[in-house]
Amino acid sequence: MASKTAKKKPGKSAAPATRRGYPDLHDHIEALKRAGLLIVVDRKINKDTEMHPLVRWQYRGGVPEEDRKAFLFTNITDSKGRKFDIPVLVCGLAGNRAIYSLGMQCPIEGIRDKWIRAMTKPIPPRIVKNAPCQEIIYKGADLKNGHGLDDIPVPISSPGWDNAPYTTSSHFITKDPETGIQNMGNYRGQIKAPDRLGMNTSIELRTGGYMHWEKWRALGKPMPCAVVLGCPPSVSFTAVQKVPEIYDELHVTGGLIGMPLNVVKAKTVDLVVPAEAEIVIEGFVSTKYLEPEAPFGESHGHVNLQEYNGYLEVTAITRRKKAVMTSWMSQVTPSESSCIKRPAYEAAQMLHLRDHLGIKGVHKVVTHEALTSLHKLIVIQFEKGTPQTEIWRALYGVASFRRAEGKWVVAVDKDIDADNGDAIFWAMSYRCKPHRDVQMLLHKDEGHGPRSMIDHEDSAVLINAVLKEPFPPISLPKQEYMENARKIWEEMGLPRLKPEMPWYGYDLGVWNDHLERQAQLAVKSEYWKTGEWCAQRRRSDVKMNTEMRTLEDDPDYRGRARARKK
Repeated sequence: MASKTAKKKPGKSAAPATRRGYPDLHDHIEALKRAGLLIVVDRKINKDTEMHPLVRWQYRGGVPEEDRKAFLFTNITDSKGRKFDIPVLVCGLAGNRAIYSLGMQCPIEGIRDKWIRAMTKPIPPRIVKNAPCQEIIYKGADLKNGHGLDDIPVPISSPGWDNAPYTTSSHFITKDPETGIQNMGNYRGQIKAPDRLGMNTSIELRTGGYMHWEKWRALGKPMPCAVVLGCPPSVSFTAVQKVPEIYDELHVTGGLIGMPLNVVKAKTVDLVVPAEAEIVIEGFVSTKYLEPEAPFGESHGHVNLQEYNGYLEVTAITRRKKAVMTSWMSQVTPSESSCIKRPAYEAAQMLHLRDHLGIKGVHKVVTHEALTSLHKLIVIQFEKGTPQTEIWRALYGVASFRRAEGKWVVAVDKDIDADNGDAIFWAMSYRCKPHRDVQMLLHKDEGHGPRSMIDHEDSAVLINAVLKEPFPPISLPKQEYMENARKIWEEMGLPRLKPEMPWYGYDLGVWNDHLERQAQLAVKSEYWKTGEWCAQRRRSDVKMNTEMRTLEDDPDYRGRARARKK
């Protein structure tokens, strides 16, 4: 039977749950509707065969990033015909950057700095009573009589490969038994029984949950754990952030929203959980035994084969009366999973380089998303004039920040679009000389991805593709002419344009007033004057393909040029 939440004696830090200045998941769903970013699916959908494949098409069907939407499924069944009364939101937090920006309550261009402020100025949460997440409580026999994990419509992410439904937006909250500091990490959870949930803490990423598990194992005690399924967007955003173990992600959430997050004490474990969570699964993770877990389609684009991992014995499930469960679209990137992680990862790298290592000139860190899952290819953009020593320090800094990140680390100038693979290869082709600008780091961790059976070590390649000297301009029309032509294009009703850098020409250091004057004569259709200038400077003492700038830099040539003028 479901029971109402028990009364709790108020303490000094207690506050009513109604004090909230940030959106919960229901507020966010309404905001998605108003913004035209939500598709509500009322038709019957099988969570085990249809739900994720349907949404997957917006990532693998040529749909532009800005046209992707969040999906809210309200009529859910499984292959046995069972009906579920909890709606499922897929791609509702980071289906694209606009959805992510809406959840962050911040323009896209301000997201990185907001993350840096949150990580440098965390705000502790406040304990409340009468929390929405504990409006309904199931414990004991209820868990095996229709109100356990089997009551939650967890979908199968990769039908045909996954061996069970897996929670994908599951935030596992654990506590360090020595310091008492909580950690919140996002791990997959295999549905194994109505009262048993798998836990894969991804040890190659050195997660806080795994480190806590090791400490509880050393004590010979099971690890208390609470799993959040659905919550205020700000909580989910911090669950994927990689912060040092000395910080509690719920404190970082406070920094993100600019105020304390409401939390409440769990019912059967000594942990605090977000008060506005939708569903909370409480229990203990065995530190004595592990169980087989997977296969499961992973974000590196391959199926993670079966391996031994942890499991949680469920002691309680608490939820809101009108709960909504979230399920993240993961697997092959780009996906909701990569979109929700990317800004947090990039901000953490930027903070590391700029504040921890004190490196000057870093403009932006960009983690490549499509197919590579953010970890393997990382691009660093630099301001013009950054010293080469700083560029190399940054390359080494990114490669060593986390043991499983940075297999290909590329330094580029600010003008190179780090989101465009073609632009990156362009910089590598013309601004980099491998014998001088490439270094290899040996003995790097294999990291997140298919595990090799013949070589368990990996390596990293550092590529300095920044301009080392002035270059001629980019051979495209100047911006003013391209912008004017775009107006004509649009007036003609031609297909919608999506400019990719470089889409106009710009100077890279060798353009001068003399060359600019001739270019201006050309656009005024007065290029005959330039032809006359050329005829006046005929010479027979130079080789074919000799650049005038090489002669003008020669003192003897300048002297002879002055003599001719006299």
